[in-house]
Amino acid sequence: MALFKVEICGVNTSKLPLLSEKRKKELFQEIKKGNMEAREEFIQGNLRLVLSILQRFSNSSENVDDLFQIGCIGLIKAVDNFDDTLNVKFSTYAVPMISGELKRFLRDNASIRVSRSIKDIAYKAIYCKESIIKETNTEPTIEEIAKHIGATPEEIIYALDAIQSPVSLYDPVYDQGGDTLYVMDQISDKKNKEEKWVENIVLNEACLLYTSDAADDLLCVDLGGRRIIKKKII
Repeated sequence: MALFKVEICGVNTSKLPLLSEKRKKELFQEIKKGNMEAREEFIQGNLRLVLSILQRFSNSSENVDDLFQIGCIGLIKAVDNFDDTLNVKFSTYAVPMISGELKRFLRDNASIRVSRSIKDIAYKAIYCKESIIKETNTEPTIEEIAKHIGATPEEIIYALDAIQSPVSLYDPVYDQGGDTLYVMDQISDKKNKEEKWVENIVLNEACLLYTSDAADDLLCVDLGGRRIIKKKII
């Protein structure tokens, strides 16, 4: 996802306005009176907030234009629901709204659908792990996390594995001017190793040789993908 783009969805991100806290308060008072122009200016002045949150989703395979639009939806919802009487900064209120909108979009458009209950276990485990690290400066074990969130270690492992993004076998792993190394190049094939290829070639050649020269005395049998030369017994 290219977040270095200057223009996203027709918006020149390098020229976005930056509002002062005083101007934000003035605009919000106008918004409460139903001033749509003030609302538009307020939204435009906070688009940088959407861009900063998009940085957290830089590993996503989704188009940056789509994510920016979803982030703007979250921003608009935050503007429409913000209560300035609570003495909370707008950015403090808007960040989780925008992030939540983006996470919901990515979850609903994932390549593989994972049930909500499994995702809940995974996110609880991640949050628990971060909390324990902050408190103790040590990384907890799966068993410790399981005890804290009331799940089994197997459920946590399964849930964490389920929320991982799928990877294509043709995704590049390394490319530094030479031959590109793909994911499939790092996968070991335990069934078809080089020694077995050589063994199969030798057996096939032996079958051809003996079945042509001594077809009456020898029999070539295929057992589970392996050829066996057997002596015919009459």
